[in-house]
Amino acid sequence: MTVPDTGQERPDQIGARLQRLRTERGLTQRALAGPGYTAAYVSTVESGKARPSDAALRYFAERLDVSYEELAAGVPAGLRTEIRDGLAEANQLTDAGRGAEAEALLHDLIGRAAEHDLPDLVAELRATLGSFLLRRGALVDGREQFEQAEALLVDRPLPARVRAIRGRATAHYLAGDVRYSCYLLETTISELNGGGLPDPASLMLLYAAVIGPYLELGALERATKAATLALDLASSVTDPLAIAALHRSVARTLAAGGRFAEAEASLIKAQEVYQQWEIRAELAQCHWMRGYLHAQHDRLADAETELRTAAEMLRAAGSTFFAVQVEVELADVRWRLGHVAEAAELLMPLLAGLGPGHGAVHAAAAHRLLGLIREHSENLDAAEGHYRTAIELQQEADVTGDLADTSRLLGDLLDRQGRTREAIAAYRNGLTQLTRPGTTTLGPTPLPPPIIPATAATDRDRRPQTSSTR
Repeated sequence: MTVPDTGQERPDQIGARLQRLRTERGLTQRALAGPGYTAAYVSTVESGKARPSDAALRYFAERLDVSYEELAAGVPAGLRTEIRDGLAEANQLTDAGRGAEAEALLHDLIGRAAEHDLPDLVAELRATLGSFLLRRGALVDGREQFEQAEALLVDRPLPARVRAIRGRATAHYLAGDVRYSCYLLETTISELNGGGLPDPASLMLLYAAVIGPYLELGALERATKAATLALDLASSVTDPLAIAALHRSVARTLAAGGRFAEAEASLIKAQEVYQQWEIRAELAQCHWMRGYLHAQHDRLADAETELRTAAEMLRAAGSTFFAVQVEVELADVRWRLGHVAEAAELLMPLLAGLGPGHGAVHAAAAHRLLGLIREHSENLDAAEGHYRTAIELQQEADVTGDLADTSRLLGDLLDRQGRTREAIAAYRNGLTQLTRPGTTTLGPTPLPPPIIPATAATDRDRRPQTSSTR
């Protein structure tokens, strides 16, 4: 019996490999065939006239004392283990701030996996490399790695492509294309749920990933719903790091709803995992989120401590792009503490690493804060310039809540100068963006999972319910 050609090696390649391995072991065709097959069948396979069935390949591999993969695809024994060990080493290197070494190692591993035609491993390695590149701000290069990973898996079931899709959506989100990031994640969620047999781990990753974009777009109700569904699925997921990332995302939703104590509890759960696994870059994200919580709660001294810790840890881990974003928030805290000049000095060099298509949301936040600082010092022309730049960036990123607030600041500044018509236009711009169709609806709501595991429902019933309204 033969199997259809679905992209495996040609029969003559498999036959040649079978003959080589047989002769290396001093076996005749009859001896290899044994009780399961005939010598004539072995001869037919070795000559490339027939493709052996999967069962036959496994049978011959056992008699030759090699792995099935080595016989079927020529993959050396232990290669997968070696590559996965290398992947773990790359993660350790990047967390230690040795990003260049980690990326070089990944490129080497990608070459080895590609040489032996292991597309699943190549895709996993490229997705990991994409994540490393995003951390240091190489957003276009990172997105290309995720696109290549997704292309390698185009014929695989959707759950196999989820990590690459999520990475691509994250790259768009970090670049400032927030609405497209939402669209990409929402359509994948709906496609996964519409299949009838969704994968809980994949769904949880997608729901957790869409929380940030939802919040940037002011869609708190959707962010809350996504957090609730992700938590319901968590009991079916065994990856502790994925669950930790979920708790970190959920903390943002809880904070946006003013539920700071619950947000802190979610962060503690995430932090415990990262401490146990000694993942410094992710632990730094917890400090970042805790600093944000303290700032929202007007605990500014605590916020400063957490944000400084996060920035230092991120820079030490080579996550410079994220460190810059943290330092923008740190400048805001210093401004609110009354250290005006220091806040401005902190912000100015950061703008070199942020801008359109490259952290537009935080670039806008930096310009908005510089506008406030310049207005405080009565440098009104400079303040106006920063406000207008912030508005352009916020329009590009489609972050309507921030845009409305900056438009209000610009309107107030113009009104102070007696420029009433321009002030009204600024106010109108902010209000129009808030009320235009699609701002919070974002198209159809993603399909919910058709089945929620009973264990998840039980856990949900014991847990304080997350509000689904503003």
